[in-house]
Amino acid sequence: MDKQVIGRVEKIDFPSLNLFNIDAKIDTGAYTSAIHCSEIIVDGEKLKCTFYSKGHPNFSGKQVVFDSYSTTNVKSSNGFKENRFKIKSEVIFFGKTYKINLTLSTRDDMKFPVLIGRQFLSKKFLVNVDLQNVSYKKSNPSNS
Repeated sequence: MDKQVIGRVEKIDFPSLNLFNIDAKIDTGAYTSAIHCSEIIVDGEKLKCTFYSKGHPNFSGKQVVFDSYSTTNVKSSNGFKENRFKIKSEVIFFGKTYKINLTLSTRDDMKFPVLIGRQFLSKKFLVNVDLQNVSYKKSNPSNS
């Protein structure tokens, strides 16, 4: 299978989370992918997540409920381990829908609300750091 080339930053959609045109940093240094979540509530067997950020207008503040979730330990670039909730979702690149595992993190102080890591990128994409929004431009030629 030929790998598609993506840039260091991509605009992507998470249709099942009702999040569209989200700026994502493609991070080959990160193993897992992460998404900004402003509020996480465990309610019985369900995980309730609010995706809101005043710095990222496409994070509308809608709550999404997950029946299935897990937790995982994530080691940050500064060496600290953090236990995070992990969800399964879908993401769109080049008009194609892929399954993706996302850890939930507070990324309000970060430029990008989403990080896409090696676990997802592996066997699908090559990253060209000189490019940006390759998938978005190809899927939306009128917005190039």
